[in-house]
Amino acid sequence: MEFKYDKENIFAKILRKEIPNDTVIETDFSLAFKDINPVAPVHILVIPKGPYVNYDHFVSNASNEEVLDFNNTVKEVIKKFDLDPERNGAGYRLIANTGSNGVQEVPHLHFHILGGRNMGFMVSRP
Repeated sequence: MEFKYDKENIFAKILRKEIPNDTVIETDFSLAFKDINPVAPVHILVIPKGPYVNYDHFVSNASNEEVLDFNNTVKEVIKKFDLDPERNGAGYRLIANTGSNGVQEVPHLHFHILGGRNMGFMVSRP
């Protein structure tokens, strides 16, 4: 499968510093920042710095170092915002919208980390 990356998407512009963000964590390969339209008390986006459309594209093409760094950045956000239920947090929701059925709005891999309240059911039932 071929993935077409749009280098003009909003996250690419954030990575080029054309659009400001409220950075939470930045590494050599990943960026975590606060969502500008949060739907929960904690709503953080984690993106890889490389041009990856979705998770399939990322794990198929990224280096092992990029994949490890991205996952460690997710873990660090969870720790930083005290969301881990193993460490007395109340839990979190991790979302990656992919493709049209997943209602992906930005064609750049991004995880939403949501917490700070009960998130309710994951999706509406048909």
